[in-house]
Amino acid sequence: MYDSAADLARLLAGIDQTTSDPTRLRERLVPELRRIIEAGRAEAEQRLLRERDGLACARRLCGQMDAVIRAIYDAVVKRLYRSDNPTAAEQIAVVATGGYGRGTLAPGSDIDLLFLLPYKQTAWSESVVEAMLYVLWDLKLKVGHATRSVADCLREGRADMTIRTSLLESRFLFGDRALFDELATRFDREVVDGTAAEFVEAKLRERDTRVSKGGASRYLVEPNVKDGKGGLRDLHTLFWIAKYTFRVREQEELVEAGLFTTEELRLFERCDEFLWRVRCHMHFVTGRAEERLSFGLQPRIAERLGYAARGGLTAVERFMKSYFLIAKDVGDLTAIVCAEMEARHAKRPPVLDRWLGRFKQRFRSTSLEADDFRIDNGRLNVRGDDAFERDPVNLIRLFWLADQHDLPIHPDASRLATRSLSLIGPMVRVDREANRLFLELLTSQNAPETVLRHMNETGVLGRFVPDFGRIVAMMQFNMYHHFTVDEHLIRSLGVLAKIDSGEAKDEHPLAHRLAGTIRNRRALYVAMFLHDIAKGRKDDHSLAGAAVARKLCPRFGLDAAETDTVAWLVEHHLLMSMTAQSRDLSDPKTIETFAKVVQSLERLKLLMILTIADIKAVGPGVWTAWKATLLRTLFYETEVVLSGGHSEIARTDRVRLIQMRLREQLGDWSAEAFDAYAARHYPPYWLKVDAPRQLKNARFVREAEEAGRTVATACETDPFRGVTELTVYSPDHPRLLAILTGACAAAGGNIVDAQIFTTADGFVLDTITLSRAFDRDEDELRRASRIATAIERALKGEIRIADLVADRHPAKDRPVTFQVAPDLAIDNALSARETVLEISGLDRPGLLYELTTALSRLNLNITSAHVATFGEKAVDVFYVTDLTGTKVTQPDRQATIRRAVMAVFEAEAGPRRSASRRAEGGRGRGEAAEPPAASPDAAAGA
Repeated sequence: MYDSAADLARLLAGIDQTTSDPTRLRERLVPELRRIIEAGRAEAEQRLLRERDGLACARRLCGQMDAVIRAIYDAVVKRLYRSDNPTAAEQIAVVATGGYGRGTLAPGSDIDLLFLLPYKQTAWSESVVEAMLYVLWDLKLKVGHATRSVADCLREGRADMTIRTSLLESRFLFGDRALFDELATRFDREVVDGTAAEFVEAKLRERDTRVSKGGASRYLVEPNVKDGKGGLRDLHTLFWIAKYTFRVREQEELVEAGLFTTEELRLFERCDEFLWRVRCHMHFVTGRAEERLSFGLQPRIAERLGYAARGGLTAVERFMKSYFLIAKDVGDLTAIVCAEMEARHAKRPPVLDRWLGRFKQRFRSTSLEADDFRIDNGRLNVRGDDAFERDPVNLIRLFWLADQHDLPIHPDASRLATRSLSLIGPMVRVDREANRLFLELLTSQNAPETVLRHMNETGVLGRFVPDFGRIVAMMQFNMYHHFTVDEHLIRSLGVLAKIDSGEAKDEHPLAHRLAGTIRNRRALYVAMFLHDIAKGRKDDHSLAGAAVARKLCPRFGLDAAETDTVAWLVEHHLLMSMTAQSRDLSDPKTIETFAKVVQSLERLKLLMILTIADIKAVGPGVWTAWKATLLRTLFYETEVVLSGGHSEIARTDRVRLIQMRLREQLGDWSAEAFDAYAARHYPPYWLKVDAPRQLKNARFVREAEEAGRTVATACETDPFRGVTELTVYSPDHPRLLAILTGACAAAGGNIVDAQIFTTADGFVLDTITLSRAFDRDEDELRRASRIATAIERALKGEIRIADLVADRHPAKDRPVTFQVAPDLAIDNALSARETVLEISGLDRPGLLYELTTALSRLNLNITSAHVATFGEKAVDVFYVTDLTGTKVTQPDRQATIRRAVMAVFEAEAGPRRSASRRAEGGRGRGEAAEPPAASPDAAAGA
């Protein structure tokens, strides 16, 4: 075992007792101290891997740093600036503050030091501090430092809450102990005494600000272990509050103070150790103070922690589930502390909350006081600790009442509910009253998302519905889903409730109107709650989820017809999204196939609403204007089929209304000119392109024609979405798709969206959306112009795109984070005219260019392309024919296509595989990939 103390002692012994040159001292100290620090960290890492104790590792690293700083202090004070008979001014105390003051240190953490002086800085103290800091800086340590007198510390602590918190955690290292004791005594008496309420308010407000910046949910799939909700900083905040309010010094004293029970203290310690273990591993793996548990890190940390695949979950998914359960426990502890602060009047509710509490109590307490519940300071609480034991259904009734009366739940009631989870057994789960209350809560008109989330965090929801309990804290290891499965389900219910109530009416007018016409409202809400409940199982989660629905719906009180509807919705909850994004909606066969599965207008309405809520709840930016347009088009086209040729708005009428709105915006166009322009576009153009883009396209085409240009391009930036739009107008060309994708690939263009349409007179009108490469518009537009010029020159035959792509610099090796097995499905039943190639695999730069080039070399005519990206997974669908215009039916020809497509993925199966989001590439005719996040106005309509 490495002995750093012995090394440090030998180092000090070898330093000249009378040295007076700071530079020579540093030259002597720094190399040896660096070696000692590196050896100590290596030892700490090995013991962490062996002993699996994160808190012990953090304390060990802190102890090693204490010894290093002590050696520096001794060398400076006893060798360099030795004072055998120091005056009162020649006194100093070296104090650890902040995280270092807690006695724990991660490998990449800052070292926070306070150089405490008697009254003011002297030449001697200035020299000592400077010499110590130079050594620490030469060691490449991140040092936060302050040099203050006791009076300075007290004054700064009173004025600044961050400094006050840092002083709260101060720890004496060495020097003049009397100075530190004076600071500690006066700090308690002059700063802390009588200010607990102020401190608690400030710390909780600071926490709210911190977590809102990082994403308010503790279930983000790439969490910040230090500052995220449910992370280490939350535990630190709890201990700060306890130390300040109850004047405790050690965690064990929290039980004596009455803040935690013995079990809750053990939970606190378990959370603390786990989070420290994860954080230390992250710092060791990355070699820096990395706090975000990214997708790239998660598999490596899971392996170091010893997780293995089990029960349908991968090792990394099991690790992340453990992480999120710990984050949930941290949330429970936070609620406990808040409740205790309120009980002891350390934190009073805001004035508005107190007024609302009195208002609610006056008008709503009558129905509650007679039962097992009461209103306590404007919040719903139980009347006694036996409320749940006396009647376990009260565990469900608590949340039902909170929703019915629009009341927050008192933390004491939440705490008691968590302690009483064992009361929810088989008898409660089948209890008719309990299920009636739960169904009413689930389908409430009062937007039940908040109450259901609280129900989940207390553990009641997972206990009452064990199938839901299986997916609590479960993450899916991919780049598409932003939240854990349980959080996604609860968020989707929140989106559904907003559509239903009209709160999202402006954003989703069609869905809101449909919600008012459906007959199966209860079935829709239950299906929303269950649609992903079978995630993590070996079977397809849609089919397994339908089986779960058939089991649970009768228990909830749904009749046979409602149960069938819920099961159908769960089984097909991905159908509408996949059809809209990866099929040619102008092909009657697509609509016919989709309609055969849906079978009724009621199901179509339900599926439309459920699909929108599901997509929106995936994460920020996933719902876009392009998806809204595609879903709306699929809905209207299918409505015609299911209604026997009748629709609320016939297809021709919809096209005419769209054209009329555009005509009104083009006031300087003659009627003849507009009619001629409108006749050039097929109906899919009018139905699939949003109004702002239609207006831009009309003006762009007119300007090109007036200038006598048959090939034209235009570029503009969109600051709101952070993208650049490139519009191309050109005669149709057999290799147009390859030219567009190749020009973008050669220039490193990251295509995130494209809309490509052919006109009736043989032209194409393409809008390509690229992610920005430069912050300044001038630089970004210059880059886009180079891409546009390359496209124009290629279309005119002046250059070969293949040459440009061949000249591009190869990408650097990229680490493999995700594995997606490539696949090709060849289907001749999905379209009446074309063969459909559905290609899926790991997304990477240049993928679309290589796929379209491979298909062109096989003399396949790509009539339509539909590209969707789900995080790291690309799903590209091409409608193709042979050069004779016929389907590809010969087995040997299909085998050739398969080999060519697989070769594209195999060429990149080595070190250059990427976990990046969709980069260089292109889109095909007709449909296109999902664009980046659009403005609310642009995404409205579905």
